[in-house]
Amino acid sequence: MNKFVRILKHQWLDRSDTLHAVPDDVANRLARRVTASEARHTGEVRICVEAGLPWTNLWTVSAEHPLGKVVRERALDWFGRLRVWDTENNNGVLIYLLLAEHAIEFVADRALARCVEPAQWQAIVNRLALQLQNGAFEDGLTQALEEVSALLVEHFPAPQDKFAANELPDCVVRC
Repeated sequence: MNKFVRILKHQWLDRSDTLHAVPDDVANRLARRVTASEARHTGEVRICVEAGLPWTNLWTVSAEHPLGKVVRERALDWFGRLRVWDTENNNGVLIYLLLAEHAIEFVADRALARCVEPAQWQAIVNRLALQLQNGAFEDGLTQALEEVSALLVEHFPAPQDKFAANELPDCVVRC
């Protein structure tokens, strides 16, 4: 795709597109599911749905710096902005969707990344992608959240004798 066409495509989409993909009622249900998930483990999960990339990110796309790498860098940027890296146990996860490119990135903090093979993450991404292709955003994100939660429960279960603190907001970020 021509760089200028891609930039226009990304600039055309805005927050209203994320609100259409994940309306308020869906975002509220997903937030409640994140809260319920986090009661079962010590990890933190954030969901971020972005309509399009800023043109400054898109301008860097080239043969040496392909779009997939730019999308991953943007997910890492959100991982930092949302402070997912800044949890006590270093076991946060960001589920990132980029609507303009139908791209999905999972970013796991270092403690969880050591426990989960890349193929496991890719399998979750593939199942989510299939749901999103069918327009089932809520079902797909719910399933992905449950799969991420299962990994966190397996490797970082909630302590039985004390309340696990909620370190980050549970709301869905839509921008």
